[in-house]
Parts: sequence; C-alpha cells; structure tokens
Amino acid sequence: MKKFNIRKVLDGLKEASSSTPSVQVGPQENHLIQENLQSEHFQLCKTVRHGFPYQPSSMAFDPVQKILAIGTQSGALRLFGRPGVECYCQHESGAAVIQLQFLINEGALVSALADDSVHLWNLRQKRPAILHSLKFNRERITFCHLPFQSKWLYIGTERGNIHIVNVESFMLSGYVIMWNKAIELSSKAHPGPVVHISDNPMDEGKLIIGFESGIVVLWDLKSKKADYRYTYDEAIHSVAWHHEGKQFICSHSDGTLTIWNVRGQGKPIQTITPHGKEDGKKPEPCKPILKVEYKTTRNGEPFIILSGGLSYDTVGRRPCLTVMHGKSTAVLEMDYPIVDFLTLCETPYPNDFQEPYAVVVLLEKDLVVIDLAQNGYPIFENPYPLTIHESPVTCCEYFADCPVDLIPALYSVGSRQKRQGYSKKEWPISGGNWGQGTQSYPEIIITGHADGTVKFWDASAIMLQVLYKLKTAKVFDRNRSKEDKGSTDVSDEDPFAIQIMAWCPESRMLCVAGVSANVIIYRFSKLEVTTEVLLEVRMQYELNDIESPDGGGGGGEQTSALPTPGASPQTSGPPSHPPTSSNNSDGGNVPCLKVRSTPLKQSPGYQVDLVVQLVWVSGEPPQQITSLALNSSYGLVVFGNSNGLAVVDYIQKTVVLNLGTVELYGSNDPYQRQPRSPRKTRQPSGAQWSHLSCLSRTVIALRVLYLSCFLLTVLLSVCPPRGANPLDHRDNSFSRSRSSSVTSIDKEAREAISSFHFCETFARKGDSTLTHCLYVGTSLGTVLVLALTLPPAGEQRQLQPVIISPTGMLVRLKGSILRMAVLDSTGSQMPPAYEPWFEPNVTADGEEREKVRKRRPVSVSPSTSQDLNESQYAVVCSEKQAKVISLPSQTCIYKHSITETSFILRVDVVQMSQGMCVACFCANGHIMTLR
Repeated sequence: MKKFNIRKVLDGLKEASSSTPSVQVGPQENHLIQENLQSEHFQLCKTVRHGFPYQPSSMAFDPVQKILAIGTQSGALRLFGRPGVECYCQHESGAAVIQLQFLINEGALVSALADDSVHLWNLRQKRPAILHSLKFNRERITFCHLPFQSKWLYIGTERGNIHIVNVESFMLSGYVIMWNKAIELSSKAHPGPVVHISDNPMDEGKLIIGFESGIVVLWDLKSKKADYRYTYDEAIHSVAWHHEGKQFICSHSDGTLTIWNVRGQGKPIQTITPHGKEDGKKPEPCKPILKVEYKTTRNGEPFIILSGGLSYDTVGRRPCLTVMHGKSTAVLEMDYPIVDFLTLCETPYPNDFQEPYAVVVLLEKDLVVIDLAQNGYPIFENPYPLTIHESPVTCCEYFADCPVDLIPALYSVGSRQKRQGYSKKEWPISGGNWGQGTQSYPEIIITGHADGTVKFWDASAIMLQVLYKLKTAKVFDRNRSKEDKGSTDVSDEDPFAIQIMAWCPESRMLCVAGVSANVIIYRFSKLEVTTEVLLEVRMQYELNDIESPDGGGGGGEQTSALPTPGASPQTSGPPSHPPTSSNNSDGGNVPCLKVRSTPLKQSPGYQVDLVVQLVWVSGEPPQQITSLALNSSYGLVVFGNSNGLAVVDYIQKTVVLNLGTVELYGSNDPYQRQPRSPRKTRQPSGAQWSHLSCLSRTVIALRVLYLSCFLLTVLLSVCPPRGANPLDHRDNSFSRSRSSSVTSIDKEAREAISSFHFCETFARKGDSTLTHCLYVGTSLGTVLVLALTLPPAGEQRQLQPVIISPTGMLVRLKGSILRMAVLDSTGSQMPPAYEPWFEPNVTADGEEREKVRKRRPVSVSPSTSQDLNESQYAVVCSEKQAKVISLPSQTCIYKHSITETSFILRVDVVQMSQGMCVACFCANGHIMTLR
C-alpha cells in the first residue's frame, strides 16, 4: 500500500519562520529537551470506517459464507460478517453501485456501477481488490444476474438487450440477446429497459427476461429463441420464481402481484392487490410494488415478501415491508425508506425448498434483520456499530491507554442493560474471521447525542463495539406543564442534547454538560441503588451591562459579567423550594429542565451524584456551557460560559467559586471595561439559589460560597437550528473569532471561558514550590491561573472548604484557547493527579468503609524530594498559535503561528514514541503536527 507522509510543517518550534516574531533565548535553554521527532515519523494509513454506510444503494448476501455486502451512491463497498468482521472498499470512479452479485462460496463479488462499468472483486485476500473490470460505452447497464455455480454473468441494458460475460476471463462473449428478437411481434413498440433476469430453477438454460413495459419473455439459450411471452398492461418492477420452476410472480407499478404458469401464455392465473381494498368492482389505486420475493417451505405455506404497494390514501404512513404467509399478512413499518431487501434461506440451491428464516432490510439510514421463524416477526439486535448516529452525535471524546479493567467493567454493566423485543436467536450474518489485533492498549470512544444519551465504545479492535449506554434524560421530568414550556425551553428540538463531556478513566467519574445549561456528575457503581430524591444545585445570576471604552454601550445584545453592586457572599442554608418573586412570571429563578422528584432506580453503571442547573433571570435564559473539566483527585468540577466560571466540589456538594470573567483579571484587565447601570426594564433580584435535597433520604444542608455573581445573558447554540447554515453565526460565537485583533468591543464584551486544565505547577511567577492549579483559557486568547488550596485527605476533606484564589494572567495568544498542558524538565507530559476508582455504594460496615474513606489520590506530579527549582514548561495552543512558556519564570521560549488563513478545530498534546508533539486538525481539512 502506498504510504502518505504528512506534510512537514515545522522542524521544531524553535526554528519558526523568520516572518514570525519569536523570543530569542540562550543556547542552554534550547537544548534542555531532546527532540527526535521528524516529519517521516508521521504517516496516514486507512484502517477502518465506522458507522452506517452513507447513501446505500444496493445489497447482496452469500448464503454459504454468510457475508453481507452493501454498496453506496459514492462507489463504496462495505462487507459485514460476524460481529467484529467488517471491511471497507472504494471504487476509484466514485460512481454509484447499482447492483452486487456474490460468486457464492468462492470469495468473489461482482459490482455494477452507474457509469456502466462492471468489476470483479477478490475477497480472499486481507484487503479486497479488483481483479477485472469491464466498461460499456454504448449501452447503460440496468440489471445483472449471476446464476448459482455458473460462469456466465448476464447483463441487461437500457436498450433492452442482454450481454453475457465470462466470469473467469471477464470478457464479453459473442452471445447477445437482442430485444427485437426477444419480443418479435408481441409488441410493436420498444419494450423498455431490462428490469429483471433470472434462470429457471430447474433449467439454467431457460431465462426469464422482464422488460419495464410489462412484457416477460422465457428465453431458450440453446435454441436462441423465445419459448413463451407474457404480456401485462402495467409496468414490471421485479420477478421471482417458485422453486419448482413452473410458476413465477411479477410485481407491478399499480400495486398488484401477478402469478403466472410458465406454460400458460394468456393471462395470469392469479392477480393480488395486497394493500388494495375492493370498492365495488374497482380496487383502490396503490403505489408500485418495487420488489417481490417468492420463497417456499417444506412443511408449510410459501412466503411472499414485498416492499411498497401501499394505498395512495395512506398519507403519512411509514415505509413498509409486507410478509404474506398463507392467509396472514403482516405489515412491518420501517423508520426510513427501504432501499432493498433480501430473504435469507437455509439452502443456496434455487431448485429446493428455500426454508426462509430471516429478511435483511436495507434502509436509507439503518440495517434491519427480521426473524421469520418467530411469531410477530421480531428483529435481531444489530451487533454492528451502525447506530453511531442513531441520534445525531453532538460531541465525541477519544481515550487511549485506558486502565485494563475499564473495558471489562463497562461491558459487564452494559451487557445487563435490558433489551426487550428482540429475537432470541443469534445474528444470522456470521461469516468471516479476523485474526488477533496487534493493538496493545485499550481505546475507548465516548459519544454524546442529541437525545441526551452517552455511549461508550470499545475502539481497541477493528470494529467499534458498544460497551455501555447512558440516558441522561432520565434525570429530568419530561412531563412539563404548559406554563413551563413557554418560558423554560432553551432548545425546542433537543433539550437533552449533550454538549460537552469530561471523563476520568482512572476514577471512572463522568461529567456531562447539556444544551439546557445543566451539568450532571456521575459515579460508576457495580451495585444497583434507588435514589429517593436527586440532589440539585440551582445557580442564578444578576443581569448587568458593559459600557464600552468609548462610552457607546455595546448594544442591547452585547452584555457581560459583573458582580452585583452591594452583593455579599452568601453562606446561609438554602430555602427548601425556589423563591417566588415577580420575576417568576417571565422565567425568573426557573431552570430550563425540571429534575425529577420521584424515586429513581439506578442500575449498575453510571449513577447520578449531583445535578447543577443555571436558571432564568428576569426573562433571560441562561447561557449555554462552553467548557468543562473535572479532577477526581481534587474532587472538583469546573464549568464556564460566555461570562465566567463556577467550581463545584462534588464531594461536599458545594459551589466553591462563582467568578465572572472580568474578576479573573483583577486590576490587570487588559481591556479596561467599564460597568454601566443595569437596564431599567430589569429589576435586580440578588444572587439566590435553591436545592432539591439528597441521595440518602436525609435532607443535607449545603453550604454555597458565592465570591461574586456573573451574568448569563446571550444564548449560544451548540448546534444551529435545522435548515440553518452553521457558518451563518460564526463570528458571533465565542470560539470562532477570526480576527487577530483584540480591540473589538464586540468580542471583548463576549469573552468566554473556552478551556480548562488542572495541574500541579508554579502558580505565580518566581514561585519555588508546586501548587495545585487550574489553568483557565478564554476566547480572547488569555490564559489565567487559579491556585487551589485543598484540605487533607480523609475526614478533613469532607468538612473543610476548598479555597481558590486567582493569581493573574500567564500568557496571551491570538484566537480562542483550545488546549493547555504542562511538561516536566525532560519534555514529558505531566497529566493531572487522579483518584483510583472505588465502589461508592459500599454495603459493608467497619473496616471496609474506613478504607474507602481514607483512600488517597494518586499524584503523577514530581515528588517532594525532587528539586523543585527545576523548570517546567506550559504548552498553550489557540485557534491560531502555539506557545511554550518556561516555568516558574513565565518566559515565552517558543512561539509559532500555526495558521493564518484557517483556524484550528481540535488540538492536543500527544505523546509519541520519539517525544511530545502538538497535533492540530484545521478547518481546511489539514492535519498538522508540531514538535
């Protein structure tokens, strides 16, 4: 396979372009870190493609090897076997795959494309490849047929002719069935394109040829003439044989099925309108039956399976697959339009009783397999990772080198989740075999979805496997009153959509932020619990405006965060219910979603520990959350939005810090924003909060410390409304500031918190000791540092408060801050400290409880015996730039402008075998690495 080298972007951050200003440092600092990475160390290699095939167009099945093939409109091929067996191939032309035919039990596949080319694929090698190709120049291909154990491929065309290809040499034979000789004098007009070809099950020398106009011809290959011709007034869409070869059935454009005797040339022996009700003498009109299959059983009635044919009067009805078995007719509704279907049978021989046992239905956005052997025709549970977009993915996170016991733990709780209504039989597509993968470390992908679900996927193997599924919407009451609906919905379509996720693999703590301005904190437990009342903290803020430096105000929408004049920190206990005020009529003190008050049975897996919600104030909805992070060692969750940040201690269930963006700067605010009086139409209501109490049936009084209040005014959408261009509001979003200038009043007034990073580093310039810190990145390119003072582990951690104090600004870059990391003196990344997982629902008393309570966190920072005067390095990446800061001197030693014409969507500091690098994914589709 040809290898592609990633374009060399930079030999070293120290060797930046001369056009880019950089700080000159001494040679002794330049060589502190050994840099071995080169551009040739990075290579792109196609491995696998996950998810449902985009725009599927055709399907085929090998009944012996039990492999399914799906073709798409973009020329892609997907091969599916047993769970874990999957392969992706691509036709170079990119033309749509109109039909697929397996060479049954031979490890080969024929594909016919919309560009009138036919290809023979070899599937017997590790990566399938095309052996032969054939291109038609004067005729358009409409249908192909390859009989079982035959070496002749029949190709029908739009002109009505049939060409025959030798499969072994993949060359055209001289034998051509011309349309005019096939129909002779039975019709004066052209019969239309060939829509069907198949051989008689009892005699492969006899071909049934179906023309679109309604003419069917039984052709004798040996005598090169037609034995019989059958004519019907309606257009034909498909034809199917009875296994005895004496009858066949046709589906028509008027929603009828006609059954013909081979030797009877006049009229069909039976005409059926499956969905047409008799209204007097004339049946009601029906839609075309696009495909029909006729399968027989040894000890029962035959199956007639068809798609389409619904009455025109059934407006708005879903697409259906109809199964007719004896006197019963089952109509199976599908969620999406049917592209194709195949009936799976016990035997590949067409002249024997087929004994159908399942139907594979290919939909536009799903793959459904129906069990024909069970009453009610239940579907099989699909083991393939095709449901990644079952609900639209709104966020995604990838974790490599996870703890070895994590995937088994997730699988254990996920396998116990109830799955009702599925067939009890094993998945019938069971062919193929993969060797053991060479991957040596566990990988997990977490996806958040628009319906509020979170899915954990095992990405260690070739194919994704669902480990566990979490439904966050269970936390909230879906039955909102009519009064609430009008004032509390931020997102009408997807109020439960997941916006951001933070996960600690070691402690298994999970934190998700929703589009409705809520944060849910989960703990992992192997035991089932019933939570009587969910613990909720509601946070409310005052609304003020910012006056721009020129006195112009900033407009009605350009508001920012400031503390309420005269407001003092509140440490008193909360009221037992939300306070009532005049603001409640227009949405004051009300969260976007209502936490359920009834008992919640929480199965093994992720269980709710705490819910934090931002509430409406004076008719203004809370702003959506723009950044989120957690640290299991500190027991803290921090989240931010367009006006500030809040730190929550989930151990004590306490809000530790609630600080506006302006206050993070203190007296060193570079933008010199000036406060302006609140709008006259808004009445200040002060900082208030309330809770719905506790997990243990006992009401716990929570102590909430408010250091200040900040504003929640402008609603930022994670996903644009359906039908809207997602780029229309790019310049209004905090994370998509394209200007390198930081003097825009509009952008200053909308400075948002864009990223967080917990670390143990030097909090202030010139410090000699390491401190627990929180780095805060903003949308204006500023990195600020908060110093954390934590109580000792054990009982004191449960009682003493966490103290957080801002220490000032570390660095400024162009564009929104996306990623921050800390390296030690050798250039190795220093991940944050974490707490190992323990079972939170301990049932034993005495010593076991005491062990859990005294469990100490694991720190990955340098030990106290190390020379703390040794330098660290902070790596900061924004949408435009990357900088490396030496600590504790806070000197910028490297600086690089990554992109000027585009912007970075995602960036991370990655550990490679040769050293550390910064990997960037840009909006223009480029992947760049900086070392």
